[in-house]
Amino acid sequence: MRNIFFTAIALTVAVAAPPGRAQQPPPRPADQQIEILPVHGSIYMIAGAGGNITASIGKDGVLLVDTGLASTSDKVLDAVRQLQRQMQAKEPPFDMRWGAETRGTLQNSLNPFGPPKPIRYIVNTHFHPDHVGGNERLAKAGRTFTGGNVAGDIADAGQGAAIFAYENTLNHLSAPTGTQAPTPEAAWPTDTFHQESMKLSHFFNGDGIQIIHVPSAHTDGDVFVYFRGSDVISTGDMFQMTTYPFIDVEHGGGINGIIDGCNRMLDFVIPEFRMEGGTMVVPGHGRLSDGADLAYYRDMLTIIRDRAQALIKQGKTLEQVRAAKITADYDPRWGANTDRWSTDKFVEAVYKTLQPKAAPKPAATPATTKKKSPQ
Repeated sequence: MRNIFFTAIALTVAVAAPPGRAQQPPPRPADQQIEILPVHGSIYMIAGAGGNITASIGKDGVLLVDTGLASTSDKVLDAVRQLQRQMQAKEPPFDMRWGAETRGTLQNSLNPFGPPKPIRYIVNTHFHPDHVGGNERLAKAGRTFTGGNVAGDIADAGQGAAIFAYENTLNHLSAPTGTQAPTPEAAWPTDTFHQESMKLSHFFNGDGIQIIHVPSAHTDGDVFVYFRGSDVISTGDMFQMTTYPFIDVEHGGGINGIIDGCNRMLDFVIPEFRMEGGTMVVPGHGRLSDGADLAYYRDMLTIIRDRAQALIKQGKTLEQVRAAKITADYDPRWGANTDRWSTDKFVEAVYKTLQPKAAPKPAATPATTKKKSPQ
């Protein structure tokens, strides 16, 4: 159905996936081409660079949600520049009918179009390399806004795009404990928050932009981004249209958090008619979606979670839960069996995150000695 509404502009590129990071599954390989799909208003989806990228393109500049794999950065930058040129070409020419200075030929000889505005902001939905690998290259190609209260070298104030993320994402990308950082400093978020949500301080390309954190979902630092004017949600890996969700248990992920994230996003969704259309949803991976896709995904995860929970309450082991085939009716659509992720790994992650946590041991009471009463 969406082929009627959306036109894909393909840029054929050859790409290679970088090696995986320790204690993580190998990153998703990049596809064979970069695709640009218009979504709503000023919002576009850039696919094929690893994780999907959401781009806001307009008179205020460019805002990107995620940056894809490092190996595809130049291709993503080419796609952004193509969108900037297209936006520039849509601008109407200046009306030169009024004013004495417009009666000559000088104004007609000038180029009415200024240079396209740069990448101003990047939002990271979490820290995995298929979503933040392009941070360094794309931020360096941009230029953020500079306010009046600047300390230090004013020449450096506007260099590079600002990168927003939840605080835990910065902790995973940097080295808060003094150990060797897994990513270069130029790829780290420049602005973080630790509350439930944050808002961009001003409208950007006609959108009010909200960044909402969901605890213990895909990781411990997940956010989704809502573009209020264009009515688009960018979900990161809390929602995807390819396989069962990857739950990064080692970094604070959990099945309940992913379901909570889907429910939070559905609170923003308003369908056009019978759950079709309306608010559009850009998933972390896979095709462009709407509220119905997100609701079906949420329902599927809730049913599987409840099945696993019931077996755990009966005292079943992980192998017994696997043998119960709690995902069998959904496997034809969502099942996978790759090095990166598989149905068995998904069931194991669900099982681990649903295990009841042991109650903390009470603190030992220090021994007391009774004072002898005076004789």
